[in-house]
Amino acid sequence: MTGGFTNAEIAEKLGISEKRVRNHVANMLEKTGFRSRTELAVRAREAGIVILDRTEDDI
Repeated sequence: MTGGFTNAEIAEKLGISEKRVRNHVANMLEKTGFRSRTELAVRAREAGIVILDRTEDDI
């Protein structure tokens, strides 16, 4: 998600349904109180939770 991938791209890479990805994103938003997946991604990167190194094999 922090790499700008769509739910469909994430689902395909992880071998799960797109609905499951949407549910996980919704749960993260609810738990953090952030208003959008963009805010969630930015805050995760700022906090050092994820490091963006986008290659065609990464998500």
